[in-house]
Amino acid sequence: MLLYNATVYCMDRPAIARGFVRFDEVSGKITEVGEMPAQGLAEEGIDLQGAGIYPGFIDAHTHLGLWEDGLNFEGDDGNEETDPITPHLRAIDAVNPRDRCFAEAREAGITTVLTTPGSANPIGGQIAAIKTAGGRIDGMIVKAPAAMKMALGENPKTVYNGKSQAPMTRMATAALIREQLFKAKAYAEALQRAEESEQEDDGDALDKPEFDMKCEALLPVLRREIQVHFHAHRADDMFTAIRLAKEFHLDYVLVHGTEGHQIAQELREEGARVLSGPFLADRSKPELREQTPASPGILSAAGVPVAIVTDHPVIPVQYLPLCAGLAVREGMAEEAALRAITLAPAEICGIQDRVGSITPGKDADLVVFRGSPLALSAKPERVFIQGKPVVKGQEG
Repeated sequence: MLLYNATVYCMDRPAIARGFVRFDEVSGKITEVGEMPAQGLAEEGIDLQGAGIYPGFIDAHTHLGLWEDGLNFEGDDGNEETDPITPHLRAIDAVNPRDRCFAEAREAGITTVLTTPGSANPIGGQIAAIKTAGGRIDGMIVKAPAAMKMALGENPKTVYNGKSQAPMTRMATAALIREQLFKAKAYAEALQRAEESEQEDDGDALDKPEFDMKCEALLPVLRREIQVHFHAHRADDMFTAIRLAKEFHLDYVLVHGTEGHQIAQELREEGARVLSGPFLADRSKPELREQTPASPGILSAAGVPVAIVTDHPVIPVQYLPLCAGLAVREGMAEEAALRAITLAPAEICGIQDRVGSITPGKDADLVVFRGSPLALSAKPERVFIQGKPVVKGQEG
């Protein structure tokens, strides 16, 4: 497949003013990107007549498919509010790919999302990076687990205060996370000692510890094989997340970061990364009192890696480009805002080998717009996910 005569917004290098993108529909990979030759291209393709080609948009923090559209309890599968420590839960076991919000995401040009357990529990479970096209979750996975969800602040204490059990304070929330990480660390050390004693083959091998599903789920976290995504709105909660990450040498990302713009320099100095949002919403609880769409622009200008997120269904996922447009209205550079819904979330979440830019070898997730994709009236003319057109009426 060939798309040509377009401005190609690669995102990992300057835009190509009159360029083309070639991709393999079988492998679903981009094979070539470049400038149009003087004599044109010999083979047939789709002449985009000056439209823009962008990487498929990425929403790095959603609950897509976990809270199904139009349902109450029957489709609410994101929070297991019976146990505050649930690292062994997997988002992929609850996602319904047939939720109509997947189609709404595709129609807006969102081709990849991270879908995550909710923030009721201090440790909520395993996050998955998935495509927004497909009827079976197993065939939609980009990376699973992509990260472990942990939550600080009001949500865990509010949920468990109603049950008269810990955590009812921020202290207990952090303590429960710390306790479980210490348990997992001790479990890992016991496993290692047992394995080493088996290798010595001196007839005195140590028994392995009794299997612990929660500790097993945290082993990739302690090995830095997957990230921890800390739900944190207030500045003090973000600093608690950083403190825990340092204590256990975690690869961490701050999710929401509502007060992040107030501590931007400190976040930059700490090397923190922020998934900023949602900010197209009301201030529904006290820790959101400093919410502003200016936040991602302030963070970006300070040198903090930042992506813009919807927290779907808090903000419907299809409004991700609109949220980026609001950030531009409030001072964020348009290029930075585009990056914040393409390459930045891919790099922050460690899936940049697959998505985020128009680069040979990456997935052919492409969206075509005529005009700025961040405008209120913008709608993609074409959407491809892994080289396949995915929106009816946009294939021709």
